Amino acid sequence: MFGRTKTPQFQEPHRDKLGIYIHIPFCRSKCDYCDFYSLAGREEQMDQYQKALLAHLEETAPLAKDIPIDTVYIGGGTPSYYGAKRIKGLLAAIDKLFHVEKTAEITVECNPDSVNLADLKTLRKAGVNRLSMGMQSADGCELEAIHRIHTPKQTDEAVNLARKAKFTNLSLDLIYGLPGQTMDSWKATVEHALSLIPQHLSCYGLKVEEGTPLARRVAEGEVLPDDDMQVEMYLWTVGRLERAGYHQYEISNFAKPGYASRHNLRYWLLRPYIGFGPGAHSDFGGRRYSFLRDLDGYIQGVLQGGNIIDSSELIPRRERSGEYLMLRLRTTHGIDGGEYRREYFMDFEPIRARLEQFAAHGWAQLQDGRWHLTPKGFLISNRLIGDLLERQTPAQWQDAVNRKPEGQNL
Repeated sequence: MFGRTKTPQFQEPHRDKLGIYIHIPFCRSKCDYCDFYSLAGREEQMDQYQKALLAHLEETAPLAKDIPIDTVYIGGGTPSYYGAKRIKGLLAAIDKLFHVEKTAEITVECNPDSVNLADLKTLRKAGVNRLSMGMQSADGCELEAIHRIHTPKQTDEAVNLARKAKFTNLSLDLIYGLPGQTMDSWKATVEHALSLIPQHLSCYGLKVEEGTPLARRVAEGEVLPDDDMQVEMYLWTVGRLERAGYHQYEISNFAKPGYASRHNLRYWLLRPYIGFGPGAHSDFGGRRYSFLRDLDGYIQGVLQGGNIIDSSELIPRRERSGEYLMLRLRTTHGIDGGEYRREYFMDFEPIRARLEQFAAHGWAQLQDGRWHLTPKGFLISNRLIGDLLERQTPAQWQDAVNRKPEGQNL
């Protein structure tokens, strides 16, 4: 089965290797802020969905023949709610059908309310070597305000169970800007998370997504922490985590040395991956494609031969130059002028000149020959990256915007 080694030091994912993403759309309940494709109350379809996933994996495997798989990410939704037995079956199929490296990073997302020691041991034995846990807050009132169904105590218990199951690579997700959250309560959440000694932390600013219950609440007058408060929370977090030994390697992600998410780096560094499940995206063979955000349609399409493709586009290599700027500037690894010219045959000088201006404002930095945004620059990254894209031709800029991938666990 899969190897169970610690994630190596941060390095770029290899362009000749492949990542696999599997989307599990089932949840026990839907959080008010969530706009990922996930469904509550559909448990009776889990077995049929498993059949569809296994069939889709078998159908797709010949396309990736002999390509090494070095990351597998099972996200959602709530994979831990889907069940360890089903996840074990998926991993066994992947191991049989694909060329999975012994040192592959195998991640499963979980929620504190849907884990137990027996299931975690099953996952560990099946080859899972990284857990990503949705803590979100250490304040019970804040969790209730967004309709998270776990408690802070359950988070502590779940982390303890993960350690008992011998997981040594644990990531915790946190959200700042929650309803009722203050600077003091956010600091308390971060400090509590640090006390649990995770290897990785993802700290996301709350976004009010159109069509969510939270968006409706805001439209009806509910007040959230304002932008200035979120800026203060973010900059404090970057400094605090750096002092605690967690290096910022992406806008919202921080890791101990050697524990950056190798799978998510695939998205940001433009390395190939194949997705499975409704709403999942892929970047493989020079083509970007996605599947319908429709559980019934996906199951029926896979098992009965119907269409499951939502979008598909072949992207010439040179036209990826905008994506290179857009995605790599999310990371502290940043961009390199020579690399840009070699890969895309584009003039870097207009980009470099603008980055020099950004640096004068403290928004960007040249380090070891690579340009990256600073924490202050990350706060306005959409504006800065949009500005840089305009230094390319308008047509190229618009192409890049249109092809910005929807985050699957970004």
